[in-house]
Amino acid sequence: MPLYDYRCTNCGKEIEVLQKISDPAPSQCPACGQATLSKKLTAAGFQLKGSGWYATDFKGGASQKPLAGTERSDASQSPAPSTEAAPPPCANGPCPACG
Repeated sequence: MPLYDYRCTNCGKEIEVLQKISDPAPSQCPACGQATLSKKLTAAGFQLKGSGWYATDFKGGASQKPLAGTERSDASQSPAPSTEAAPPPCANGPCPACG
């Protein structure tokens, strides 16, 4: 069933209603009691219920294994640390900074 958003033009209260497409739109605001509810233009929303492909296959999230050939090792992503000493700051031989 689709979810619809409504806003009261009198008090500004916003509500979300789960209703069938064939159901009449609510008109009375639950906060102020005035018949000033208007439907907001929003992205489509719906609620999945029951046990189906969504609940059994995709609801778990990150438990999928990577596809073959797409695995990367950590060593191939970053260069190996260098073991050689860094040059002196002046790079021109002995100086007071190099000692």
